[in-house]
Amino acid sequence: MAKILIVEDDKELNQGLAYALRQEQYEVCAAGSLREAREIYEREQVNLVLLDVNLPDGEGFGFCRWMRKRSETPVLFLTARDLEEDMLKGYELGAEDYVTKPFSIQVLLKKIQVVLKRSEGVKSNRYDDGFLKIDFDTAKVEVAGADCPVTPTEFRMLGLFLENAGQLLTYSLLLDRLWDSGGKFVDKHTLAVNVNRLRGKIEDEEHKYISNVYGMGYQWLKK
Repeated sequence: MAKILIVEDDKELNQGLAYALRQEQYEVCAAGSLREAREIYEREQVNLVLLDVNLPDGEGFGFCRWMRKRSETPVLFLTARDLEEDMLKGYELGAEDYVTKPFSIQVLLKKIQVVLKRSEGVKSNRYDDGFLKIDFDTAKVEVAGADCPVTPTEFRMLGLFLENAGQLLTYSLLLDRLWDSGGKFVDKHTLAVNVNRLRGKIEDEEHKYISNVYGMGYQWLKK
């Protein structure tokens, strides 16, 4: 299920959009300012952003520019400003579309559907939540903007957790998938040591990714 972030300071419009999107089975996060939007974006794994241009603490263009330094999450601008130069600026920043108010909710829903389908087809083999970045093509990991060296086993572990985000991975499944070659015997203690070492590299007080489900296994918390 796709998660959509609405950044709109008009409370009535924000709530109306949220309701319409939930009716279409989308997950929704809502913000009324750029500050709130940044906090949500860094905390949640968002698939698309509906972004107003005029906001109480700045312009949506700046937020889009900030996002682009972190990911390629699709953006649809929603605004009453219909100047050609503003539209061109939005497109230059990488926005998928520029929708002027007032607009048809049904037309907007169709645009969202098209954008999400297109982004699904070109989705890169990366994870990026603004704090932790993983490029599975180059086997590169970054934490808070700095390179984070990981072992081959830790990298395989990251891939396995992200493929099954939100799901419980049992001890036996992890042991089979991570050490299934060479006939090497590995026990739960060795697994725990590897998981804890990985957590020490990618987590801090504000960013927690891996949870130990006592007596059962581990779970990647962020979706």
